[in-house]
Amino acid sequence: MNITILGTGMVAQTIATKLIQLGHTVTLGTRNPEETKNRNTPNQRTGQSFYDWYSKHDGVLLKSLDTSANKADLIINATSGQASIEALEAVGEGNLAGKILIDISNPLDFSQGMPPSLFISNTYSLGEKIQERFQDLKVVKSLNTMNTYIMMHPESIDGDHSVFVSGNDDNAKIEVIALLKSIGWKEENIIDLGDISTARGTEMLLPIWLRLWKALGHTNFNFHIQQAK
Repeated sequence: MNITILGTGMVAQTIATKLIQLGHTVTLGTRNPEETKNRNTPNQRTGQSFYDWYSKHDGVLLKSLDTSANKADLIINATSGQASIEALEAVGEGNLAGKILIDISNPLDFSQGMPPSLFISNTYSLGEKIQERFQDLKVVKSLNTMNTYIMMHPESIDGDHSVFVSGNDDNAKIEVIALLKSIGWKEENIIDLGDISTARGTEMLLPIWLRLWKALGHTNFNFHIQQAK
């Protein structure tokens, strides 16, 4: 597939690396491709700059947001929650119409420091806001309840653990689930929660996820739904 990832940070880089390994053609969408390409500031977590990563991945295309999704079969929103709507508007409604968007963003507000609060919660979600704003886009909320490495390497955690899917379009969810399975997610661990309004629940897992991070001292964990026999 031709897959466009919106964003160029560590999350986008980790996803792109895995999708390339799976044989997909990957395009990263950014506001200023030339500036992004030459970004040489090391990431605080990985110690690697975008320039270093990009130079090792010749197959990745880097395009401006307004051209990044022209040929995309599927789009992944890996921008920060506060920037998501603006980034999608820059891509353009015409370039989004009829396409599937996997939304992995979360409505985190860091204005008061750590831990961040949610700027949307309870009766609404960022996933719903994106779907409402871009009505011809098929939004599927998924992968937003774990760190990026686990998203792309579910085998890195022993035993079963869960990934959730929310969206209004059943066929879009089928395609997203197929991609998740190709990444390595077991079918029995993929839970379809229902329509896009169920993204409220997965987005509201972030406050407990952030506090688990603090309590455990790392992010190498995930949620597992264990059903009674």
